Amino acid sequence: MEIQKGTLWQQVVRVTENALQAGALIPVPTEYEFIEDSGIRFFVRILSALRRKDEARRQQEKASSESGKQINPFLPYEKDLFVSHISETHAAILNKFNVLEHHLLIVTRHFEDQETLLTPADFKALWSCMTEYDGLGFYNGGEAAGASQQHKHLQMVPLPIAPEGPQVPVEPLLSDAVFEGSFGTVPAFPFLHVFTRFDPEVVKSPSGAAAKSFDLYSEMLRRAGMTSPGKEGLQRQSGPYCLLVTRKWMLLVPRSREFFDSISINSIGFAGALLVRNKKQMEMVKKCGPMNVLRKVALPT
Repeated sequence: MEIQKGTLWQQVVRVTENALQAGALIPVPTEYEFIEDSGIRFFVRILSALRRKDEARRQQEKASSESGKQINPFLPYEKDLFVSHISETHAAILNKFNVLEHHLLIVTRHFEDQETLLTPADFKALWSCMTEYDGLGFYNGGEAAGASQQHKHLQMVPLPIAPEGPQVPVEPLLSDAVFEGSFGTVPAFPFLHVFTRFDPEVVKSPSGAAAKSFDLYSEMLRRAGMTSPGKEGLQRQSGPYCLLVTRKWMLLVPRSREFFDSISINSIGFAGALLVRNKKQMEMVKKCGPMNVLRKVALPT
């Protein structure tokens, strides 16, 4: 059931085309602006048509209420959105309401809660995708970190994120990271975080990258003052957090809340890409400053 090496990107493109024709994939139209702050250009999209996504969420909540049990869009997933088997434990499907093109969801085959800590199998599934093509992997650890579904799912979007500039908007700041051993902090980030870089040799194979990532992730949680994985199987996280992973680095940010005012912030926000629903929210971000928005939904240093 593992992915056939060298085939994932072509499969993503093919399934995207077919899902669009079938009406199963519903891209969310956006406009965008760049907002300069703290030495980087934040990529801020205005979501101009969220009506269908909002309606789908209302229908899911209504069905859950009427049936007395949570409706899970990942069990079963829509066949038209299925991309590939990734491993014995995970499958890849398209994000139905995508803002970024070719947005992949890496979901567990059996239900696991989004607020349980990541496992070696989760990292193996993520790296099985990230060694196929260059992308940003991320995990919204709980509702307060921007997770919209309770079923455990990692996510991946192709790089670059923005139509111009660095592959990940915050990357210019990462070169200034100050390290103690394998772990560092980024001076320009005004919130609690833990940063690390990967040895390029380690991340060439999914299994090697997964093992190293899991070890680093466990220590990053501990350094952030959170519970790290033990040996007793699935563990619930001790608090919400965002995790971002590229082939070069990994960033963990504990969260205090999901919203800045009415604006939901998830992991991609900490990559330097924000989503707003209208021009009023855009002006709010400009007035406050994107970095300050992130500070307000994270924890103090």
